Amino acid sequence: MTVSNEVGEALCPYRLVLEHVTSRWGVLVLIELLERSYRFGELRRAVGRGSGRSVSEKMLTQTLQTLERDGLVHRDAKPVIPPRVDYSLTVLGREAAEQVRGLAAWTRDRMEQVETARRTYDEVREERSRTS
Repeated sequence: MTVSNEVGEALCPYRLVLEHVTSRWGVLVLIELLERSYRFGELRRAVGRGSGRSVSEKMLTQTLQTLERDGLVHRDAKPVIPPRVDYSLTVLGREAAEQVRGLAAWTRDRMEQVETARRTYDEVREERSRTS
């Protein structure tokens, strides 16, 4: 961890957790893991299906490590050949994932209103710029 991250974490630790939980890939990982545990490759495909874009191995690894450090994801490495690693939610992670899923559902349900508000905003700004 860098010095600036340490300072930020010390000053506002909950903000960093909120950023981790609500990050682009964090949201999708948490929602997918609500359903069941996944192996890395399975989770990568599931997250890609959920977002319509594929997540790189590096980004998924970083996201899982961050969520594991925050106590939200459990990594279970089994000593078998070939190696098997499963990812699941902790109790804390399940709580966070339920909240995130609720926010995602609200966003989906209210998208038409958001789009209307955006159009209205853009029209007002365009009109102002023409009259200025």
